[in-house]
Amino acid sequence: MKSEDLLTVIEPERRGGRRRDALARAPGERARMIRFVIAPDGAVVADVDERLPGRGIWLEADRARLAEAVKKNVFARAAKAPARPAADLPATVEAALRRRCLDLLGLARRAGLVVAGFDQVEAALAKGGVGLVLIAADAASQAQKIRRAAGSVPVVSSLGRAELGRALGRDELVYVAVAASGLAQRLARELDRLEGLRAEGPAGEAASGKETQQGGDDR
Repeated sequence: MKSEDLLTVIEPERRGGRRRDALARAPGERARMIRFVIAPDGAVVADVDERLPGRGIWLEADRARLAEAVKKNVFARAAKAPARPAADLPATVEAALRRRCLDLLGLARRAGLVVAGFDQVEAALAKGGVGLVLIAADAASQAQKIRRAAGSVPVVSSLGRAELGRALGRDELVYVAVAASGLAQRLARELDRLEGLRAEGPAGEAASGKETQQGGDDR
């Protein structure tokens, strides 16, 4: 079966760093947007990898705005064809972005670009060459020390300690540093998009900002 048969091809994709937001009807930064395509049955498919054939429908990576786009069904208007966005599309996109972030983090580990643990991350920041710092969303007060040490290095807190641990082969992790690299840049972009789609906290984890009792806050 040809790829054209799998998904509706709207028109050829233009290259560049900006895309037209289907809800705002105005250009937006591609790095902060999610691409969607329409399947033959009218279902709206989130193309977070940006690889599916045909020109996509782009929306800002923002949970509230995506929910509004679903309610108004801007997909049908943009595609000029029937479209059936699922009511839970924001949650589906969040889950897809979360998996992508964890996959990239695992890839960075296998490439030898990751250090984990409070002392290790602090030492790496002092040495230099860190491109990205991840602090668990449910970290405690010591997180401020790492944030100060990071300086201009991007620091994100979109994932929970159990998620960070699973991605790196541990039970739990609170502090992770990724060496400056193309992978760190890709991961930073995906985490930024995830932050826009994230609900109250990481899936299945509390994100109250308080330290959990198990494992402490020095991992």
